[in-house]
Amino acid sequence: MALKISNLPELYAHAFDTVIDVRSPAEFAEDHLPGAINLPVLDNDERARVGTIYVQESPFLARKLGAALVFRNAANHIENSLSHHEGGWRPLVYCWRGGQRSGSFTWMLQQIGWRAEVIDGGYRTYRRLVNSYLYDDPLPFRLVALDGYTGTAKTELLAHLQGQGVQVVDLEGLANHRGSLLGEMPGGQPSQKAFESALAGAFCALDPNRPVLVEAESSKIGNLILPPSLWNALRAAPRIQVNVPIQARTAYLTEAYDDILSDADRLRDRLSPLRFHRGHEIVDGWLELIEAGDKRALTQSLMEQHYDPAYTKSRRAQKADILAQIEVGSLDDAGLKRAAYQIEAVLDQI
Repeated sequence: MALKISNLPELYAHAFDTVIDVRSPAEFAEDHLPGAINLPVLDNDERARVGTIYVQESPFLARKLGAALVFRNAANHIENSLSHHEGGWRPLVYCWRGGQRSGSFTWMLQQIGWRAEVIDGGYRTYRRLVNSYLYDDPLPFRLVALDGYTGTAKTELLAHLQGQGVQVVDLEGLANHRGSLLGEMPGGQPSQKAFESALAGAFCALDPNRPVLVEAESSKIGNLILPPSLWNALRAAPRIQVNVPIQARTAYLTEAYDDILSDADRLRDRLSPLRFHRGHEIVDGWLELIEAGDKRALTQSLMEQHYDPAYTKSRRAQKADILAQIEVGSLDDAGLKRAAYQIEAVLDQI
């Protein structure tokens, strides 16, 4: 039987032991259901080969070759990846549209005695639900935005607050980007679809009756776009403002961004295009500090001459409601813990 899904929370609350994505590795890498494993019944080359035969030669020949490849690969998965499962194992299987790839694999699993089911409509059904959740419907949460100048350790504060039981969604963590001009992270960013899957999964796991704390962001994090439902909720969200002296912010960022500050060529490539916005004199000053290897001075100069003015301009345009101003003297562990408890106290009053 095909499992019919009408909404994302219902899908995420499934009682199956394993979710199996039988699409090709390339399809899986672009996006997949959270927690799914990839057991492709056609690899990338096989899928392309079958598709080419279908278009250029004959649908019959393509289906015949596809069937042989699907059953051969499925047999290999059963003999190896799935051999350890007992008789009561319940897998949920999907492919692109809930058709032949997932149907064939699910049939084989059922013949063994496993209680396998296939998602009706496959990945396309899942994507429609994600799209509806993040693009069409209002986000059913009361967001509170954690705001502050660059270098106020907002990401670290989110981690502390999550550890205290506060509902938190780390947007930059899901986007694998620190949300600034120099914010690239190792491994690069996920695809837009994968980012949206991560967002939907994170929000669906939360209690809509309690506030959700997120970091105040622009409409993009690196190359990824915040979907409309989230962006609209974030723009309307009240804010908790974190204020930290520039000396403490400089020390924090110099350590946090040491990987980037140590890469002179990368810094030059990123900062040189800002001549149009900040002027030749300012950018030339940054390049001199890069050449001198003065990471701390460069960090403070970037804040004073680029990040802070951009932040001030952005916040002036948004005119958000400020719930509280949190003054943080230092960004060591003790200072972050004190700030986190103050922020939690504000959230408790909402």
